[in-house]
Amino acid sequence: MLDWELAQFDSAVDDVFGFRAVQIGLPEVDFLRQNRIPYRFSLALEPGAALAADPLQLPLAAQSVDLVVLPHVLEGHHNPHDVLREVERVLMPEGQVVISGFNTASLWRVRQLFGARHNGAPWDAKFIGLLRLREWLRVLGFELNGGKFGCYAPPFRNEIWLKRFGFMEKAGARWWPVTGGVYVVRAVKRVHGMRMITPAWRQERARRRALAPVSQRSHRNHHHE
Repeated sequence: MLDWELAQFDSAVDDVFGFRAVQIGLPEVDFLRQNRIPYRFSLALEPGAALAADPLQLPLAAQSVDLVVLPHVLEGHHNPHDVLREVERVLMPEGQVVISGFNTASLWRVRQLFGARHNGAPWDAKFIGLLRLREWLRVLGFELNGGKFGCYAPPFRNEIWLKRFGFMEKAGARWWPVTGGVYVVRAVKRVHGMRMITPAWRQERARRRALAPVSQRSHRNHHHE
């Protein structure tokens, strides 16, 4: 599962540019490894993070980050919607967020329903369906711009059984793609009514082009007179 997720994060963050990128949660795994933003750091309450902080109170200025990744953070937090609200606050306009979670319409969810919660992660987490997550993102002004389901085989611990059901990975992606055990999605922060600032040199060039025909026409009229 981790190998599949890392591959999806690698693909999702590879073409995101800017000045700052932050990974919230799971600091022991580098989900930003394929991103080329110069200043990348991890933030979490767990040991190993570059910055110790609660996702509900990010010690970051508003609109100061270009990319945020949330690997299984929302389902493990008691207030996931407010975590997303904090992410929206710190992201720049057109900034990106990449989120992974466990799918509620999957064999992993069935395993959780009929298993014991005291078995630890991920069975003690509160799975968040993709439709619910998409609605949360929409309310906060985000727009989904990519995503994928994966991990279709039952969540066996035994490697032999995992290999026996390995055929489900390819079959699931083709025949029942929305039933993968895990999803990774990317969303962009949209700011309606935002006016893009054009560089001064482009404005000057546009002004000269607009005035040039007027000057030539005035010169021709003066010549005829």
